[in-house]
Amino acid sequence: MTNSASHRRQFLRFLAASPLVTNVLASAPGDQTVLSDPKDAVNVMDFEEAAKKALPPAHWGYMATGVEDDATLHLNHEAYKNIQLRPHRLVDVSKIDMKVDIFGTSWETPIFICPVGSQKAFYPAEGEIATARAARAKHHLQILSTQTSTPVEDVAQALGRPPWYQMYMPLTWDATEKMVHRVEEAGCPALVWTIDLLGGRSTETAERFRRLDTRDCTACHATARGGTTKVPKPMFRGIPPGFNPPEATWDYVDRLKKLTKMKLLLKGIETGEDASMARERGVDGIIVSNHGGRASEDLRATIQSLPEVVEAAGKDIPVMVDGGIRRGADVFKALALGARAVGIGRPYIWGLSAFGQPGVERVLDLLRAELTLTMRQCGTPSVKQITRSYISKA
Repeated sequence: MTNSASHRRQFLRFLAASPLVTNVLASAPGDQTVLSDPKDAVNVMDFEEAAKKALPPAHWGYMATGVEDDATLHLNHEAYKNIQLRPHRLVDVSKIDMKVDIFGTSWETPIFICPVGSQKAFYPAEGEIATARAARAKHHLQILSTQTSTPVEDVAQALGRPPWYQMYMPLTWDATEKMVHRVEEAGCPALVWTIDLLGGRSTETAERFRRLDTRDCTACHATARGGTTKVPKPMFRGIPPGFNPPEATWDYVDRLKKLTKMKLLLKGIETGEDASMARERGVDGIIVSNHGGRASEDLRATIQSLPEVVEAAGKDIPVMVDGGIRRGADVFKALALGARAVGIGRPYIWGLSAFGQPGVERVLDLLRAELTLTMRQCGTPSVKQITRSYISKA
């Protein structure tokens, strides 16, 4: 027994000193060090922990969590795992063309930057300016949130062109007119009315994170269950506080169409019935979205809603989608199901929170590289060739 114990000790000492074992242990997910340089990221998920480390609890909770049990938030991404790729072989994929056309403008990639509010809460130095500069450097479409911490005019200058503008409708029509006219004067080509929060929401997990924070966070964002910030956001200056009128109906679409010459999109459509109504009302575009799982706990991923919306919208209305995109393959699958463009939210905010503009750029680079690889592997040298024949559901 003594010799056996001695041999075991010698073997364990050998293992402890072995570079092989050291490398295996270092590669274990639980033992990874937090990303310190955006260039070291292997995929966009590498930025999540770095962002969590960089942010105070309330700001992390505001961005990272969904509503009620956070189930819809997680389903948004998990649903992509049930969609299989059907690669086609022996196709010339030496050149990949990711260009897409939306309202007469050509973009180098179908990946767009979703509206996320209060970006100075995540990167106080520049906020939305850093995101805009990254979008400009990488030639991506950017949609600016009404809850931006930077005026639309400044973002347009950093972006090199006016962004699309996502609107939370003010509570009165007079205030809505003021906001829309300002955005139109800034040169924004598209108005994206978000309609999935008109009934309110319950962000319980965000509230729990907020209670862990000893700072006064209402200068950055509202509490989890509603209310307004103490300091008006730039796009609400001169406008009475409050937004998302619960009495809004489809008649408001008609009023907006008469009010502005900007392209009008509805963000938050999840059913074919609503897509048909949008088409009948003359809406120019649709974004299939559940607010990243932050609207209602409907337990339905946006990628599951996409096909029926595309079918009901018809060929003349571009349908875009967001929610749960973490891989280039996810982008490919959404395109195969009829999306004209695919939006990312949390991943670029992770990059912004941890590293500012370089972090956002690296996130965009990783997703584009993965999409390029998926297109090559599936035998689709251009986005126009990506159809449902390249995917199947498990």
